[in-house]
Amino acid sequence: MVQDPSTQQDNGVADHLQDLVLGSADVEELLTDLATFSAASLSTHNKLLCGVTLMRRKKPTTVATSDPAVLPLDELQYGHGDGPCLAALRERATVHVPDLRDETRWPRYCRAAWAEGIGSILSVPLPLEGEAHAGLNLYSTSTHAFSGEDIDKAESYAAQASKALRMAVRVAQLVDDRNNLAAAMESRTTIDIAVGAIMALNRCSQETAMKILRIASSSRNTKLRDVAASIVASVSQDPKVLTHFDP
Repeated sequence: MVQDPSTQQDNGVADHLQDLVLGSADVEELLTDLATFSAASLSTHNKLLCGVTLMRRKKPTTVATSDPAVLPLDELQYGHGDGPCLAALRERATVHVPDLRDETRWPRYCRAAWAEGIGSILSVPLPLEGEAHAGLNLYSTSTHAFSGEDIDKAESYAAQASKALRMAVRVAQLVDDRNNLAAAMESRTTIDIAVGAIMALNRCSQETAMKILRIASSSRNTKLRDVAASIVASVSQDPKVLTHFDP
């Protein structure tokens, strides 16, 4: 059975987005790669500039661009407090501005963007989880740059991109959780070694040694782990003594 060319194209986009998630070192790198790939993938008839806006706690931020020229265009919108991208984020719907000269919803912003050489804009929401929302902003120097087919393609692309982005955010959260656990275990290991040293030096119980450590931490106004590390360093004759947790 021969696949429809559009289905083959969608599958290719999905595969590439998955590769971006697997190949990016962090979410910031992924977003930059996503913006660059989006601009290239969706530039059918005209060269497009692409930016990704993230809305958290009602504050919009441009987190990635395919071109440095995108940032001032986005910030113009944020400065005016309204525009195609912000509307797309609020309404969770695609916003299309075919010709900035004819747009009446955001006249001040459109005049400013037109002065920057932009003729048409397409903003598509990227559904995320929780309170955060994201949007894909596509800018063209030409008017009427986006046909109905282009808009459908951008919406289909955004749906796939949002899945990749959600996956990347989850992976980043798992990495953070792992790092936090490793840090906690490292602190616990250092404290346990220090308690053992105090027990040996003072011939006291583990409970008493822990109390001594806490009193020292409080009197010095220093974190328990830092006091423990200084104790381990002072009693150890071996600079290679193990004071970290190896996950």
